[in-house]
Amino acid sequence: MTVKMEASTGGIPHNTLLIGGLITAVVCIYLTYLNQMLGVGYFAFFGGIAAVAALWWGSDTIKHLCSYGLGTGVPSAGMLAFGTGAIAMIVATKFGMATPVVAVIIAAIIGAIIGYIANDIINMNIPVMVISLTELAIVGSLTMLGLTAMTSGSFLFVNLIGNGANVTGTIIGGCVLAVVFMLGAIALQHPFNACLGPNESQDRTLMLALECGFLSMVAISVISYAYLDVFAATVSLIVSLIGFGYTLKQYFKLSERDAFMWLDAKPIREVGGEK
Repeated sequence: MTVKMEASTGGIPHNTLLIGGLITAVVCIYLTYLNQMLGVGYFAFFGGIAAVAALWWGSDTIKHLCSYGLGTGVPSAGMLAFGTGAIAMIVATKFGMATPVVAVIIAAIIGAIIGYIANDIINMNIPVMVISLTELAIVGSLTMLGLTAMTSGSFLFVNLIGNGANVTGTIIGGCVLAVVFMLGAIALQHPFNACLGPNESQDRTLMLALECGFLSMVAISVISYAYLDVFAATVSLIVSLIGFGYTLKQYFKLSERDAFMWLDAKPIREVGGEK
């Protein structure tokens, strides 16, 4: 599979999105530690912002990878990203305050190995395969780490497993991690899959990525009521709803803008059809 299907060009350079998304995600995850420092829980929403930043960057990576084909690789790339990301994220939580940085390193290593296997052993022959799967693994790990921190108010391993007294009430034992996995994976897959086409535009795709990220935050903020105090969870819910409402409105505007160009488009005549 070596034929590249053209997607949008121009706009924000991919490396700018990479740097901005990576730095924002890591910084916001660290900001959730303010909860432990101050003995509160209302900084948990920063974990969701971290996930949104990672998804914003990741949606552009998905575009670069899956434009080498018909877009059918978008779901598999998203699931692969979060499968590798989940491994990196869970292992990294054992490293305390270094967790976000360690998650990035482990995810990059696993992603690069999988990219090499896919490109050079399975012979998929996609020029951006290794770098894209490396990026997507990092995106998956930071998104899961961010949404998990938003749920429990912390990115530390102890908050995933609790004190062992009630396994079903923990992030892992209560299967919340599975919900985080699916919310993140769908949010990563959907933007380019939905906007793919002859008039795909970067700003519309990225706006949809933000909207999907905030929508995932809404679901996580509701779940967080089981782990955080009411005030902290409500702060997360309000931030999520404001972000979702704004980005959804902006996405509608961009969709109307792009659809306007096709209002006078004529159907493609079939060969041998009516003259």
